[in-house]
Amino acid sequence: MGLTIGVDIGGTKILGGVVDSAGDVLVQTRRDTPADDPPETVVRIAEVIKELAAAYPIDAVGIGAAGWIDAARSTVLFAPNLAWRNEPLRERIAQAVGLPVVVENDGNAAAWAEFQFGAARDAHDSMALFTVGTGIGGALIIGGELVRGAHGIAGEVGHTVLVADGQLCGCGRRGCVEQYASGKALVRFAKAGALDKPDAADRLLALAGGVVEEINGPMVTRAARDGDPVALAAFDQIGHWLGVAMADCVQVVDPQVIVVGGGVIDAGELLLKPARRGFEGALAQRGRLPVAEIRGALMGNVAGVVGAADLARRK
Repeated sequence: MGLTIGVDIGGTKILGGVVDSAGDVLVQTRRDTPADDPPETVVRIAEVIKELAAAYPIDAVGIGAAGWIDAARSTVLFAPNLAWRNEPLRERIAQAVGLPVVVENDGNAAAWAEFQFGAARDAHDSMALFTVGTGIGGALIIGGELVRGAHGIAGEVGHTVLVADGQLCGCGRRGCVEQYASGKALVRFAKAGALDKPDAADRLLALAGGVVEEINGPMVTRAARDGDPVALAAFDQIGHWLGVAMADCVQVVDPQVIVVGGGVIDAGELLLKPARRGFEGALAQRGRLPVAEIRGALMGNVAGVVGAADLARRK
């Protein structure tokens, strides 16, 4: 099979690209995600595919969707941060663009890209992925194969519970990893810190024009890089909880490598250092045995695109 299109659908953007067999993205385009409007989301996905297919001969399309995908890789059963409920996405997109379509969880797609072409390409057997963005996605690869589970929805590490009766999550549970280790959590912790200790948040508040409610993720990252104590503390908090979640994953799966991806990984060691510290602290006696190495993702914001396209090629 020749060229395929990968489309990565998140809560804020739809990113598509034409991908070759080496995992290289030849061209890409994007649209905003109308997260509360499923029909319009389908329209925009189709626009992305048609724009790319007009420039290159395309054999198939892979879609990485933020949500729980059925075992047939066809229907989005539920999406915590989108309005999809039992959405027959493969059928609707295939009808709209006239190409074979595979739908995959976006975390699975990103994991496949890192396993084949990125940070875990030397891990021949297994890896776990934690994608830290607006929410938290994840995926597991065991024996060189994606673990999808009996119903297609395995690997949702962001929706395991860290804190009993904790923050309400979009999935309907309380205390999920996503509520304590995601980009949303980073901003929540930073805002709380700025309200509690404004004198320690000088840089962060300056970036936000002095208005706590205007603080966003890029501001927290920039302020942390400049040494702002409140911003650094926010990264310490999400890093700690991410490390605890990764330690739980190791107890169950024991992967060769744990890859941390998603938009927040742009912060690099601001996130990875406290995550490794939290990971080691949570392992206790298990830490005396060989454990997975934690690595930052290498594929950047095209991981979902590349992975979805490669899975479509293999399908």
